[in-house]
Amino acid sequence: MFVVAGLGNPGLLYKRTRHNAGFQALDVLADGLGIKVTKRGFSGEYGEGSYKGERVVLVKPTTYMNLSGDCIQALMHFYKCPVENLIVLYDDIELPVGSLRIREKGSAGTHNGMRSIIGCLGSGDFPRVRIGVGGNNGEDLKQHVLGKPGKADQAALSEAFRDAADATCLIIEGKIQEAQAKYNKRHIGGAKAD
Repeated sequence: MFVVAGLGNPGLLYKRTRHNAGFQALDVLADGLGIKVTKRGFSGEYGEGSYKGERVVLVKPTTYMNLSGDCIQALMHFYKCPVENLIVLYDDIELPVGSLRIREKGSAGTHNGMRSIIGCLGSGDFPRVRIGVGGNNGEDLKQHVLGKPGKADQAALSEAFRDAADATCLIIEGKIQEAQAKYNKRHIGGAKAD
C-alpha cells in the first residue's frame, strides 16, 4: 500500500496559494483515481482507493503546514504503511514556477511541512514530488508563499499539478526513475523545454 500526502494549509484564506500546491496536486490525483478525500481523522482529510491493484490512501493534513508530521505519522501508524511507501507532494520556492523535481529520498531543505514529517517519522527515506512555485524576487517569503499566483503562473502550475499526479502514479508502479526522466526539469519558467 501507499500513502500519498499533499501539503498545504486548511481554510479558504489559503486556497490556491503557492503554499497549497501540494493540496492542489493531490486534488488532481484524487480526481484521476476516483478517490474522494472526504473522511476526517488523523488531523487531516483522507480517502482510500486503489491504483493498478495497489491500495492507496490520499491525505491532506489539516494541522497547518508546520505540523504536517502529526497527521502523517498517525495515518502511517494506523495503516501500518512502511515509510518508503509514503509519497509527499509539496511546493518549492527553489524551483521555477511549474517545474517538478522528483526524488527518492532526502532532507527537508527549508520546507517546514517536510521538516515536520521527517521529524515525526524519524526518516526522510521516502519519495517526494516538489512543485516549483518560483522565488520571491525580493518580496517577503511568507507573503510570497501565502500569495496567489498570477494568471500565467497559475496556468503553468495547473499543468504541473497534472504532471505531479502522473508522476505519482509512476512512483506507485515502481517506476520512479521513469518519472524522474520524464518530469524532472521538464518545465523551465513555466514553458516546456524541448
